[in-house]
Amino acid sequence: MNNTPADRSSEPLLQVQDLQVTFKTDLADVRAVRGVSFDVYPGETVGIVGESGSGKSVTNLALMGLVPKPPGRIDGGQVWYDGQNLLELDDRSMQSIRGHKIAMIFQDPMTALNPLMTVGQQLTEMTRLHLGLSKSAANDQAADMLELVGISNAKKRLRDYPHQFSGGMRQRVMIAMALSCQPDLLIADEPTTALDVTIQAQILELLRELQEKRGTSIIMITHDLGVVAEICDRVLVMYAGQVVEKAEVKELFANPQHPYTKGLLRSLPRFDQVTDSLYAIPGQPPDLGNLPAGCAFRDRCDVSVEQCSQEAPELYSLHDGRLVSCFVAKEEASNA
Repeated sequence: MNNTPADRSSEPLLQVQDLQVTFKTDLADVRAVRGVSFDVYPGETVGIVGESGSGKSVTNLALMGLVPKPPGRIDGGQVWYDGQNLLELDDRSMQSIRGHKIAMIFQDPMTALNPLMTVGQQLTEMTRLHLGLSKSAANDQAADMLELVGISNAKKRLRDYPHQFSGGMRQRVMIAMALSCQPDLLIADEPTTALDVTIQAQILELLRELQEKRGTSIIMITHDLGVVAEICDRVLVMYAGQVVEKAEVKELFANPQHPYTKGLLRSLPRFDQVTDSLYAIPGQPPDLGNLPAGCAFRDRCDVSVEQCSQEAPELYSLHDGRLVSCFVAKEEASNA
């Protein structure tokens, strides 16, 4: 778990309010993000977890102004950072924030890095643009950043191209690029998915160490609850474009409330149980272009009631402060 305490007595670093993102297709308008709201505080790591297609990556592309238009569009909401609604900024204003104040680590560093430019060129491009460094100063800082993320012979490696690095080293280069302008907020989109378990652990430890040194806030996007348990303070569980549960990480793992969250945790392999097969949540996520009435999870839920097919639940605040979008969980909490 993150050892740098989040300062929640201060104002949030980032506030996302009722974010809505839709993609237009030939068949239907796909509502990829439906009313997502959350805060990120200084020094905090917030996990966003869910199956593929749950909307977690699109949410964060919207924060960065990277939703492709068309086919995507922002239908509503606000994203507040440093007194500005990022959704109202023009491209030039957003470029001054992207990579400088808010940076992103993408899932696949081989596609995110330019294969025709050296690593040094890509590292110095950002600092010369945002920090106004000279070529010499930018090269010195680039070498320092590579050393910071654990790449030896840094000055020599600046002349290498991405294909000359291993997968784990390329991910370290991406982290160095993301941190080179000392951003306030780092968005990590599945940063360990393509890596083996040993390298995954090294990357997570690196992020934790860098956060402790710099106080950077992190949004960790992942489908891996093990990663959430390892590095996050709070977690948002997303399903069908919506947040269905928000909680402190320890509370979520100890006592999940939403049936979907319970299913995710039940599907984790356990060392104290020997079984021939792993649990899987039955059914498939709904078609976001043709959502059913009521709760989007009801057809896969084993505790749904009639109300679930008639109306969509809001995010209800339970007695322990967590938020859950479930009629059954709300009723059980009120009777406890």
